[in-house]
Amino acid sequence: MNHKRWIFVLLGVAFLLFFTWLPPLAPAVDPMGQSFPLPEEGKRALGLFLLAGIWWVFEVVPIGVTSIAIGVLQAVFAIRPAKEAFRDFMDPTVMFIFGSLLIGLAFTKSGLTRRLAYRMLMVVGEDTRLILLGCFVITALLTHLMAHTAVAATMFPILMAITTLYSDGSEKPTRFGKALFIGMAYAAGAGSIATMLGGARNPAAVGFFKEFTGADITFTEFSVHLMPMAWFMVLLIWLLLVAWYRPEQVRIPGLRERARELYAQLGPLSRQEIFVLIMVALALGTLVLQGFVPALKGLDRSVPLLAAGLVFFLFRLLDVEDLEKRIPWNIVLLFSGAMSIGFALWKTGAAQWMAINWLTMFQGAHWLFFVLAIAVLVLVMTNFVMNVAAIAITLPVALVIAGYLNVNPYLVLYVATAAAGMPFLLLIGAAPNAIAYESKQFTTGQFFLTGIPGTLLVLAVMVLFMFTVWPLEGMHPLLR
Repeated sequence: MNHKRWIFVLLGVAFLLFFTWLPPLAPAVDPMGQSFPLPEEGKRALGLFLLAGIWWVFEVVPIGVTSIAIGVLQAVFAIRPAKEAFRDFMDPTVMFIFGSLLIGLAFTKSGLTRRLAYRMLMVVGEDTRLILLGCFVITALLTHLMAHTAVAATMFPILMAITTLYSDGSEKPTRFGKALFIGMAYAAGAGSIATMLGGARNPAAVGFFKEFTGADITFTEFSVHLMPMAWFMVLLIWLLLVAWYRPEQVRIPGLRERARELYAQLGPLSRQEIFVLIMVALALGTLVLQGFVPALKGLDRSVPLLAAGLVFFLFRLLDVEDLEKRIPWNIVLLFSGAMSIGFALWKTGAAQWMAINWLTMFQGAHWLFFVLAIAVLVLVMTNFVMNVAAIAITLPVALVIAGYLNVNPYLVLYVATAAAGMPFLLLIGAAPNAIAYESKQFTTGQFFLTGIPGTLLVLAVMVLFMFTVWPLEGMHPLLR
């Protein structure tokens, strides 16, 4: 019997039972005097929220099984009916992740991933530190044009090919592998805050801001304020991971020449590779055009990726064996459970209750502590619930309180949006985190521990930008 494992199993259950039997808690009251009670279902949802977090971090059961437990326990503890709890398992966001995995699988089967990996190694050379930097830069660049989930799914097979070259075919985890995949997840998050195309949270935040302030944010204005932070974070992520997981080999002698030879063996682009490139370009082009073409705005973002996957099956590029053996269903279930607990917190009122109680604690504080409180709240919430929900819960409350403190609402917007894009602690915080985990190069505990200094870096960079870069761009902390 693994006693340590059972300690965390029972600790999660204890939190659920504690909140179930806890007497009613006082309602949260916002600065306008509006009261937000916490119903019994919301109280139990908070307990389930803590149970899920403990089980996910310490991986007491497979992460997908924890997600199944989220649905089951909602029904058992009368948090939500089973029909509602399990309906979220097929939310369009989950299907978007599934479609991204199909795209990545098509890249691998066609041979495009090896071609891209060899080409990149021919450019960056044999220094493992520069290989890491090259991978992070490419990942961040791609997130300027497409959702970070699709970028992670595209980069994953490329990084697997690089890992295979590094370890001579061995599947044993390495420090280089940990830095490569954790860094890919972090770089995807950091890069995705630079433009409105990086994730659904960005246009959602701008939409909430316009609704509450009446001011609209242009595509260019958004990028002017957040792109410098995005690239500064990519650089810091690289420095952190090179130091935290110092690669076993500083150089890989002959790697560039080997990559050149392997690339030459692939020959010219095959028909299959060209077909995959065309289909993926059409799918990603549709996602990009959604931001500019009104007729496409109503199309769910999962549809283009799923349509591309359907075509791959129709033309037999993918088959039933791929569906049964190569799709990481553990990861798909992980996000299914994340969506379910997120909606449970939202629909029972537990999320609003937490946000209002937390932010009103800083109502009379110095503006810096208030803004950091917003960042911390979003960082914590987006590690457990979908980042759009974290923005929807936090931003309206924060903007109201900011008015009382004379804090610039634009500062609140950019801090909250940046925080929502960089959940570095838990796999469920963002799809790239979970996709990176599929490499089997790191454990959930290692990801969590690495995310602690990563999250502190996010907060430190925010403070730096509040006092330096953003005032130079005309965005001062306080209204004049």
